[in-house]
Amino acid sequence: LRLVAVLKAILEGEKAAVLKRDHHLPLSFHRRQEELKFGLGLQRLQHRIREIQALRDGSAGEGLGQDGGGDGAMQSPMAGAAPPQELPTLILEAVKELELAKQQVLKRIQIWKRQQQLAGNGALFEENLAPLQKRCESLVEVYFQLHQQVMAASAELGTELLPRLLERFNEVLSSLVKR
Repeated sequence: LRLVAVLKAILEGEKAAVLKRDHHLPLSFHRRQEELKFGLGLQRLQHRIREIQALRDGSAGEGLGQDGGGDGAMQSPMAGAAPPQELPTLILEAVKELELAKQQVLKRIQIWKRQQQLAGNGALFEENLAPLQKRCESLVEVYFQLHQQVMAASAELGTELLPRLLERFNEVLSSLVKR
């Protein structure tokens, strides 16, 4: 037991020296930073969905979107900076942000797969899939909200834009399911 304790102390010392030499931040810091970026992207996407909903509702009555209480106050900093955009432009931006969020999820899945492979060689591996599952579920939830808004606005999008959007939606969902 004493030999094990000495070896453990030596290995911990070597690990500390390597980290000190390379000035690397802990892996948990990078993972937390990535989670925050993903969360911010999802919030931005949900904001876009609320903007689309407000624009769709506002086309029926202009005053409805402005008297929204808490939502109107929350949207005003970003919405006040630029004039209101057209519905197709907002939807295209939201779909682009959805695709970026999908790429982040797929990147995290690929990293997890690689870490699992390296674990076979003795590398440390955190087997907890809960954060990855939560990320996928959040993205799919936003996907369905955006898809619902697009289908509700299908008459306003026209016959040329709607099929392209639906194709992009199908690609997002199929790539998530396949990987």
